[in-house]
Amino acid sequence: MTDDANGQTVAAKAGHFLDVHSGAVTPEIQPSTTYARDDRYDLINAANAYSRDDNPTFVHAERTLADLEHGEEALLFSSGMAAIAAVFYTLRPGSHIVVPDSMYWGVKAWLQNHCERSDIFMSEYDPCDVTTIETAMQSQNSTSIVWVETPNNPYLHITDIEAAADIAHTGDAMLCVDSTVATPVFTRPLDLGADLVVHSATKYLNGHSDVLCGALVTREEHPLWQSIVTERQQAGALPGSFEAWLLLRGMRTLYVRVKEATANAMQIAEFLNAHASVETVWYPGLNSHPGYDIAKRQMQGGFGALLSFAVKDGRQEALKTAGRLQLITSATSLGGVETLIEHRHSVEPESNGIPENLLRLSVGIEHVDDLIADLDAALP
Repeated sequence: MTDDANGQTVAAKAGHFLDVHSGAVTPEIQPSTTYARDDRYDLINAANAYSRDDNPTFVHAERTLADLEHGEEALLFSSGMAAIAAVFYTLRPGSHIVVPDSMYWGVKAWLQNHCERSDIFMSEYDPCDVTTIETAMQSQNSTSIVWVETPNNPYLHITDIEAAADIAHTGDAMLCVDSTVATPVFTRPLDLGADLVVHSATKYLNGHSDVLCGALVTREEHPLWQSIVTERQQAGALPGSFEAWLLLRGMRTLYVRVKEATANAMQIAEFLNAHASVETVWYPGLNSHPGYDIAKRQMQGGFGALLSFAVKDGRQEALKTAGRLQLITSATSLGGVETLIEHRHSVEPESNGIPENLLRLSVGIEHVDDLIADLDAALP
């Protein structure tokens, strides 16, 4: 396969896999946790010693993801949160990080606790205004990491990655981008100047709601990356071989799944935006969205399959709407082939200020007419 092969081809071919011994076109699962040595106690295969260090199955998935993101290396973790934690565990006491004031609440809650007990300073910025990153960085003498989540969850705020990278690098900080919602199908943050990309691979990369996994991808080797590699090896926050295999299988259909779900999401967003019972729709593909122009520039080919909307007349009408749905399932998570809806105020802390009438919709690959009919019948 050529170096300039389209990402869709790289994904479908799983890095152009072909087992030269058996002729198999499907990658195998290697379940062994340990590997043999010869009579001189040298490893028979120097790449494999123990599965807390490496395993051929997740190394294959890592290489495929690195190629999709145009990165040098990738690392898999046991969950998206484990991948994120590995980044911040490498920081020394007294470090300073800059994060958006609106982001996935699980990450923010963990960061607040981690920073407090580890003597790390955390400042916040407005994800819709990258100039506030510079202000946040200036609140301390130096900044180690600037964190971006775009599109964010659940408001779908859009942050200009290229501009954020320029600001971060001017202050000698690393830019880390959570690109779970965009996926490499629509955005490659490393090409826009980011240093690290993080994914909750549980979501779109796997795409079948049957794997917990996280991933980090680096643009190039740097001291922070080496520290993350060591942190993962020593802490052991790794996936099993079967989970890595399922992830690799899911990535082979990444492009067709995400493109179909995104086409559905665009039509659903337009339907909801015109519905008399809907107060607000948050979707970057609508030209009324504040981040539309930036999203159009940095999300090539689509705006993702996640959206949120607010139902008129408050909490009870929103809950009733979700409860009346027949095809769409009420459940946490996103990125699967099935469409899921979630009342975010019910699952996030009250202090987060999520509107009581907000419903988050993770659009799947069902026929869009059926999804719209389900929503139309459920809305007041």
